[in-house]
Amino acid sequence: MLIVETQEASPWPAALDWEKRANESVAAALGLTPFAALAHAAPLVEVAVRLTDDAEVQRLNRDFRGKDKPTNVLSFPQVQVDLLESLDNSDDGEILLGDIVLAHQTCAREAEEKGVSLADHATHLIVHGTLHLVGYDHMDEVGATAMEALEVKALASLGVGNPYADQD
Repeated sequence: MLIVETQEASPWPAALDWEKRANESVAAALGLTPFAALAHAAPLVEVAVRLTDDAEVQRLNRDFRGKDKPTNVLSFPQVQVDLLESLDNSDDGEILLGDIVLAHQTCAREAEEKGVSLADHATHLIVHGTLHLVGYDHMDEVGATAMEALEVKALASLGVGNPYADQD
Protein backbone atom coordinates (compact mmCIF):
# COMPACT_ATOMS: atom_id res chain seq x y z
CA MET A 1 0.00 0.00 0.00
CA LEU A 2 1.31 3.44 -0.92
CA ILE A 3 1.43 6.14 1.75
CA VAL A 4 2.59 9.67 1.03
CA GLU A 5 3.57 11.60 4.12
CA THR A 6 3.46 15.32 3.44
CA GLN A 7 4.97 17.95 5.67
CA GLU A 8 4.19 21.57 4.91
CA ALA A 9 6.55 24.18 6.23
CA SER A 10 5.81 27.86 5.83
CA PRO A 11 5.71 29.81 3.54
CA TRP A 12 3.72 27.38 1.34
CA PRO A 13 0.18 28.68 0.75
CA ALA A 14 -2.22 27.02 3.17
CA ALA A 15 -5.22 27.37 0.84
CA LEU A 16 -4.31 24.27 -1.16
CA ASP A 17 -4.62 20.72 0.12
CA TRP A 18 -0.95 19.88 -0.38
CA GLU A 19 -1.32 16.44 1.15
CA LYS A 20 -3.95 15.48 -1.42
CA ARG A 21 -1.88 17.04 -4.22
CA ALA A 22 1.24 15.13 -3.18
CA ASN A 23 -0.67 11.84 -2.89
CA GLU A 24 -2.17 12.22 -6.35
CA SER A 25 1.13 13.27 -7.90
CA VAL A 26 3.14 10.39 -6.45
CA ALA A 27 0.46 7.84 -7.36
CA ALA A 28 0.15 9.15 -10.93
CA ALA A 29 3.90 9.02 -11.52
CA LEU A 30 4.45 5.64 -9.87
CA GLY A 31 1.49 4.18 -11.77
CA LEU A 32 3.22 4.76 -15.10
CA THR A 33 6.40 2.93 -14.17
CA PRO A 34 7.27 -0.77 -14.04
CA PHE A 35 6.91 -0.38 -10.26
CA ALA A 36 3.20 0.49 -10.30
CA ALA A 37 2.44 -2.65 -8.26
CA LEU A 38 4.13 -1.05 -5.26
CA ALA A 39 1.04 1.11 -4.76
CA HIS A 40 -0.91 -2.03 -3.88
CA ALA A 41 1.87 -4.19 -2.45
CA ALA A 42 1.56 -5.96 0.89
CA PRO A 43 4.25 -3.91 2.60
CA LEU A 44 3.56 -0.29 3.35
CA VAL A 45 5.48 1.74 0.74
CA GLU A 46 6.11 5.29 1.89
CA VAL A 47 7.19 8.44 0.10
CA ALA A 48 7.86 11.55 2.16
CA VAL A 49 7.20 14.95 0.58
CA ARG A 50 8.52 18.03 2.37
CA LEU A 51 7.42 21.47 1.27
CA THR A 52 9.92 23.92 2.69
CA ASP A 53 11.89 27.06 1.90
CA ASP A 54 14.94 27.83 -0.22
CA ALA A 55 17.27 28.04 2.78
CA GLU A 56 16.59 24.44 3.85
CA VAL A 57 16.86 23.14 0.29
CA GLN A 58 20.12 25.04 -0.16
CA ARG A 59 21.54 23.35 2.96
CA LEU A 60 20.44 19.92 1.72
CA ASN A 61 21.77 20.61 -1.78
CA ARG A 62 25.11 21.70 -0.32
CA ASP A 63 25.39 18.84 2.16
CA PHE A 64 24.30 16.01 -0.15
CA ARG A 65 25.18 17.22 -3.65
CA GLY A 66 28.00 19.69 -3.05
CA LYS A 67 26.02 22.52 -4.69
CA ASP A 68 25.66 25.51 -2.37
CA LYS A 69 22.51 26.97 -3.90
CA PRO A 70 18.79 26.35 -3.71
CA THR A 71 17.08 24.26 -6.36
CA ASN A 72 13.43 23.58 -7.05
CA VAL A 73 13.28 19.91 -6.01
CA LEU A 74 15.56 17.34 -4.46
CA SER A 75 14.93 13.61 -4.42
CA PHE A 76 16.54 11.19 -2.00
CA PRO A 77 15.93 7.57 -3.07
CA GLN A 78 16.16 5.09 -0.22
CA VAL A 79 16.02 1.89 -2.27
CA GLN A 80 18.63 0.80 -4.79
CA VAL A 81 17.21 0.64 -8.30
CA ASP A 82 18.16 -3.02 -8.73
CA LEU A 83 16.09 -3.92 -5.63
CA LEU A 84 12.90 -2.11 -6.67
CA GLU A 85 11.47 -5.02 -8.68
CA SER A 86 11.42 -7.36 -5.70
CA LEU A 87 9.79 -4.92 -3.25
CA ASP A 88 6.19 -5.85 -4.06
CA ASN A 89 7.00 -9.38 -2.79
CA SER A 90 8.80 -8.16 0.31
CA ASP A 91 7.80 -9.37 3.74
CA ASP A 92 9.07 -6.17 5.33
CA GLY A 93 6.33 -4.25 7.09
CA GLU A 94 7.31 -0.87 5.72
CA ILE A 95 9.55 0.35 2.93
CA LEU A 96 10.65 3.97 2.63
CA LEU A 97 10.93 4.57 -1.10
CA GLY A 98 12.44 8.00 -0.52
CA ASP A 99 12.06 11.70 0.16
CA ILE A 100 11.12 14.58 -2.12
CA VAL A 101 11.84 18.15 -0.98
CA LEU A 102 10.53 21.29 -2.71
CA ALA A 103 11.80 24.86 -2.17
CA HIS A 104 8.98 27.40 -2.06
CA GLN A 105 10.69 30.56 -3.27
CA THR A 106 12.40 28.83 -6.20
CA CYS A 107 9.20 27.01 -7.17
CA ALA A 108 7.12 30.19 -6.93
CA ARG A 109 9.63 32.16 -9.03
CA GLU A 110 9.76 29.43 -11.68
CA ALA A 111 5.97 29.14 -11.78
CA GLU A 112 5.68 32.88 -12.33
CA GLU A 113 8.34 32.82 -15.06
CA LYS A 114 6.52 29.94 -16.80
CA GLY A 115 3.10 31.55 -16.38
CA VAL A 116 1.66 28.58 -14.47
CA SER A 117 0.20 28.26 -11.01
CA LEU A 118 2.41 27.30 -8.09
CA ALA A 119 0.15 24.27 -7.54
CA ASP A 120 0.68 23.01 -11.09
CA HIS A 121 4.43 23.60 -11.00
CA ALA A 122 4.74 21.86 -7.62
CA THR A 123 2.69 18.96 -8.98
CA HIS A 124 5.13 18.66 -11.87
CA LEU A 125 8.09 18.67 -9.49
CA ILE A 126 6.55 16.02 -7.22
CA VAL A 127 5.93 13.82 -10.28
CA HIS A 128 9.51 14.50 -11.40
CA GLY A 129 10.87 13.70 -7.94
CA THR A 130 8.87 10.48 -7.74
CA LEU A 131 10.36 9.27 -11.00
CA HIS A 132 13.84 9.93 -9.59
CA LEU A 133 12.96 7.76 -6.58
CA VAL A 134 12.40 4.77 -8.89
CA GLY A 135 15.52 5.22 -10.96
CA TYR A 136 14.63 7.61 -13.77
CA ASP A 137 17.05 10.41 -14.60
CA HIS A 138 17.73 13.03 -17.22
CA MET A 139 21.50 12.81 -17.45
CA ASP A 140 21.42 12.04 -21.17
CA GLU A 141 19.01 12.75 -24.01
CA VAL A 142 17.47 9.26 -24.03
CA GLY A 143 16.82 9.32 -20.29
CA ALA A 144 15.51 12.87 -20.38
CA THR A 145 13.12 12.08 -23.24
CA ALA A 146 11.76 9.00 -21.48
CA MET A 147 11.38 10.80 -18.16
CA GLU A 148 9.69 13.83 -19.73
CA ALA A 149 7.21 11.61 -21.56
CA LEU A 150 6.20 9.95 -18.29
CA GLU A 151 5.91 13.33 -16.58
CA VAL A 152 3.66 14.69 -19.33
CA LYS A 153 1.42 11.61 -19.17
CA ALA A 154 1.17 11.69 -15.37
CA LEU A 155 0.45 15.41 -15.37
CA ALA A 156 -2.24 15.03 -18.04
CA SER A 157 -3.97 12.47 -15.83
CA LEU A 158 -4.02 15.13 -13.09
CA GLY A 159 -5.33 17.87 -15.38
CA VAL A 160 -1.99 19.69 -15.58
CA GLY A 161 -0.66 20.87 -18.93
CA ASN A 162 2.58 19.80 -20.58
CA PRO A 163 5.40 21.74 -18.91
CA TYR A 164 7.69 21.07 -21.87
CA ALA A 165 5.30 22.26 -24.60
CA ASP A 166 7.06 25.59 -25.14
CA GLN A 167 10.50 23.99 -25.36
CA ASP A 168 9.94 22.40 -28.78
